[in-house]
Amino acid sequence: MFEFDSLSDAQLRQLSPVALAFLGDAVYELYVRHAYLYPPKRIREYHDRTIDRVRAESQAEFLSTIEPELTDAELEIVRRGRNGAGRAPKRLNPQVYKQATGLETLVGYLYLRDRHRLQQLLAKMAIATD
Repeated sequence: MFEFDSLSDAQLRQLSPVALAFLGDAVYELYVRHAYLYPPKRIREYHDRTIDRVRAESQAEFLSTIEPELTDAELEIVRRGRNGAGRAPKRLNPQVYKQATGLETLVGYLYLRDRHRLQQLLAKMAIATD
C-alpha cells in the first residue's frame, strides 16, 4: 500500500496545485462528514449539512477565517492553489471559486505534509476532527 507519509519533499513539490486541490476536496469533505455523524440523523440531513459546508462559498468563507493564522509557507500554497484554479462554474463568482480552490489546495498539502496542523486549522473552522 502506498503511504502518503513517505512522500519526500521533492515528490510533494512535483504535485501540481490542481492535484493537491483534488485531494484536498476529498479530505475536506471527509472531515465535514465525520463532524456530522453524531448525533445520528436521517441521511437527508447528513447530506444537506455536508453540502452546505463543502460548497465553494462556504470554503471561501472558511479560508478568510483562518488566513490570519496561516504561515508564509501555507499562504504560498493557498496562492498557488488560487492561481491554479481552472474556470469557475457559471453559478459561481470566479473569485469565490479561486478562494475555495486555495483552501482545498492547502488541505491537500497539509494532509500529505502535516496532519496535526491540518486538524488545528479545521478546528478553527469549527469542524470537529476527533
